Amino acid sequence: MVTYTSIQIYPETRELLAKLKSNKNESYDEVIRKLIELIPQGDEEGEYTEEFKIGLLNARLELKKGKKISLTKAKAKLGV
Repeated sequence: MVTYTSIQIYPETRELLAKLKSNKNESYDEVIRKLIELIPQGDEEGEYTEEFKIGLLNARLELKKGKKISLTKAKAKLGV
C-alpha cells in the first residue's frame, strides 16, 4: 500500500517544478526524485556522507549566486 504525504511549497516553486516535467502525466514526486539523482553520491574514495552532500549543494548554490572566497581565505579556513 502506498502512503502519500503533502508538502508545502510556494506557488512559484510549483510552477518551476511543472516546467521540469517531461510530460503532463509525470508526477511531482518523479520530478523531485530526478533532481535528487543529480546529487553526487560519492567518488573514487567512497560514498559521501549526507552532511557532505548538503555542504556540496550549498557551496554550488553560493557559486551560482556569485559568492566566492579567495584562495588565501579558503586555505586559512581549511588550515592549509
